[in-house]
Amino acid sequence: MTTLQVDRTLDCEGLACPLPVVRTKKTMDELQAGEVLEVRSTDKGSVADLKGWSSRTGNQYVGVKEENGVYRHFIRKAEVSDSKAEMKYPHTATNDEIQAKVTSGEKIQILDVREPAEYAFGRIPGAISIPLGELEQKVTELDPNSEYYVVCRTGNRSDMASQILTEKGFKHIKNVTPGMSQWTHELEKD
Repeated sequence: MTTLQVDRTLDCEGLACPLPVVRTKKTMDELQAGEVLEVRSTDKGSVADLKGWSSRTGNQYVGVKEENGVYRHFIRKAEVSDSKAEMKYPHTATNDEIQAKVTSGEKIQILDVREPAEYAFGRIPGAISIPLGELEQKVTELDPNSEYYVVCRTGNRSDMASQILTEKGFKHIKNVTPGMSQWTHELEKD
């Protein structure tokens, strides 16, 4: 097996979204263009999170290797001319707005893009599960003319998912912030 040459290693083992991305951003700022960062994470969601972040910022996501539950991500820092300013999805809804709609009996479609285990242990009642890493393959299961409220743990993965759906022609998407990490209302569980 070929050994990958890395310029720096970032340990994010034991950390959950959004921390691997937050720490990756900070570390990438310290690297020179062309240098490779290895990010080590135990969060399965980091695969979609770091791929999405890299794509949105112009950095090259070289790949990932999984070894005994540790995901080793390799990201090459972009040249200044290839980098992009990170954009936040502009259309949002708060947890309280979603709860008000659910309480009033309004039929809304909530798309939960967290990993299956996160979804199983607590979700907004009626939410459908499509993990962010599977969204592009399963986008045909969704109606591009319907309104969707997209939720994750903190609003980061759902931000990426909202951008992906909009790029695919969906016109009625709202990113739910701050997401399930601060959801204080009724939960559905497996």
